[in-house]
Amino acid sequence: MNMLVSFKNVNIHHNDGELAISGANFHVEEGQFVYLIGRVGSGKSSLLKAIYQEMDIEKADEATVFGYDLMTMRRKHVPDLRRKMGIIFQDFQLLSDRSVYQNLRFVLKATGWKDKSDIEQRIDEVLKHVGMSDKKDRLPHELSGGEQQRIAIARALLNSPQLIVADEPTASLDSETAENIINLLREISLTGTAVILTTHDRTLLNKYPGIVYHCSEKGLEEVTDRYNQMPQEETKD
Repeated sequence: MNMLVSFKNVNIHHNDGELAISGANFHVEEGQFVYLIGRVGSGKSSLLKAIYQEMDIEKADEATVFGYDLMTMRRKHVPDLRRKMGIIFQDFQLLSDRSVYQNLRFVLKATGWKDKSDIEQRIDEVLKHVGMSDKKDRLPHELSGGEQQRIAIARALLNSPQLIVADEPTASLDSETAENIINLLREISLTGTAVILTTHDRTLLNKYPGIVYHCSEKGLEEVTDRYNQMPQEETKD
């Protein structure tokens, strides 16, 4: 498999200089479905932000994403890096004064798409993929939380990313809607697009298994086998 993210002994710091994660080893290959679990403030979001270069890596034996060396990469190359991934936020971050179609068109035009028919075709494709073809002309406030998150996933898929990064994508959703969103992300990973997501809902890990990393005390540990073999009540933070 193609290695997309390779972190070896990585230290990540907040903008104020405080250490967020120390000595992290983290790897993601093409098509993998990866969970990051841990308490609030344990460094999950910081790891994601380091991957898409919103936070800096201060020290590392290796820190590569899509072959880019994050320790030496110039800031002008960050947009190129981000174009290879889709980012999904907990609060959706849809433009409230624009329809679903206009939200998606805005992203495509901002990333270099020019032909109107190509833009319309791609928007139709991603909306069909997430089961939202009939919501094209709706404004975000006319949609439920789960529907808005599906649109956010459609937005992340627009440029056929190699990797989707999702920070607590189900945090504000009810359990049934959350399961539907995780199932959709799992289906996307089966097409070859890797998915990394943070979650506090351990029940999802049992129903939709993947690779599991645990953030705690500014450290990171892969716990896939251990977690899957332990009773649910023993796996709490």
